[in-house]
Amino acid sequence: MFGYTEEQFAWFGMTFGLGAFMLYMVFIILQLARESKAGRFGTFVLLLGLGLGLVGFLAKGVIKYFLKGIAE
Repeated sequence: MFGYTEEQFAWFGMTFGLGAFMLYMVFIILQLARESKAGRFGTFVLLLGLGLGLVGFLAKGVIKYFLKGIAE
């Protein structure tokens, strides 16, 4: 597609596309906190509860990166 291989296209989508999607999810969480008038603590709880999955996903990638370096 457009001169790119499937592997290059998948790499681009998994890095930039998924990163943009995760930033958009943070925007949605902050918008939810603002519309519900959650305050500072409520916003923190929303970011902690809903954003914990994002942090876990990022941690998984970092852990895989470091373990791949050890295993090879």
